[in-house]
Amino acid sequence: MKIQMVDLRSQYEKIKTEIDTAILEVIQSSAFIKGQKVNEFEIALATFLNVKHVISCGNGTDAIQIALMALGLKAGDEVIIPTFTYVATAEVVALLGLKPLLVDVNPDTFCIDICQIEAKISPNTKAIIPVHLFGQCANMEEILLIAKKYYLFVVEDAAQAIGAQYTFKNGSTAFAGCIGDIGTTSFFPSKNLGCFGDGGAIMTNSDELAEKIRMICNHGQKVQYYHDCVGVNSRLDTIQASILLAKLPHLNSYTAARQKAANYYNELLKDNGDIICPFIGNNSTHVFHQYTIKLTGKLGSNRNLLKEFLKERGIPTMVYYPLCVHQQRAYKNWYNETDNFSISNNLVNQVLSLPMHSNLLETQQKYIVDNILEF
Repeated sequence: MKIQMVDLRSQYEKIKTEIDTAILEVIQSSAFIKGQKVNEFEIALATFLNVKHVISCGNGTDAIQIALMALGLKAGDEVIIPTFTYVATAEVVALLGLKPLLVDVNPDTFCIDICQIEAKISPNTKAIIPVHLFGQCANMEEILLIAKKYYLFVVEDAAQAIGAQYTFKNGSTAFAGCIGDIGTTSFFPSKNLGCFGDGGAIMTNSDELAEKIRMICNHGQKVQYYHDCVGVNSRLDTIQASILLAKLPHLNSYTAARQKAANYYNELLKDNGDIICPFIGNNSTHVFHQYTIKLTGKLGSNRNLLKEFLKERGIPTMVYYPLCVHQQRAYKNWYNETDNFSISNNLVNQVLSLPMHSNLLETQQKYIVDNILEF
């Protein structure tokens, strides 16, 4: 079988009848926007995540923007974000006229470095956006303590970590996206829980925030044509909701398959000193949205040659991410010469993501690793 970075076709084939039936029901009902399946999915996901409110929206980027709007942040307010992340996290901060405070990341988890957050905080700082990168949670217990100390909001970017569980020191647990004031996620097709187009959701345990978020998603209205706040038009269409509703019962099995594949990669790669396998912290499970290795030594200095070598043998790989936020042309003005982003600056040259999905075969994994070791 051809090796895919993400094998969406095989995933679909396994539950084809469920998906096809769900789509057909929506077509026959003709309730393409705000149909009953949207409400059913929001309730089902809230139950799964053990969170009070789930509000669906158009995509994961919208979800972060709407979350920040719901908190009433104003132009010039400061928001702390990691510099090693997908640009969407930074993008919405810029669009809303907020001031970003970039922070380096932990070299093991790739999530925001909690030791560098407090030094960035000023009287104008209003929020922190921890990104649960590649499938495991940032150190939320410490982030919440910092937020409480400085009266900051916490908005979780859980687009890559749906289903990951965080464990606090007292033994209590919570799902990624359901720990801070607001959580956000994406249902982009390649995500662990993905639809067949664009989609996103916002999670919160606050009744007040949930009401405001719903209004913002719907042009700022609670009653049609009566607009109480400035809003946007961002919604999950009914066909996508029906697909997600069909896939949600399989999410735990998808996660287990990814974890099994990650364990096999770890076993195959464990004896190579130039390859550092993904780190899993004690306080979070890892759902492996990506299986990202770090290349060191001679292997690290030849990453692009390795990528080409593997490509010639039918093995796709990806670099997430080739540039940090502070290195992007669009955001160069955010960079301060006094900032120390040494970890992130190194990671962009070291990381390499291998194929990872719920239908990955061990024979494929062995072929992938054999070729890496041959190189």
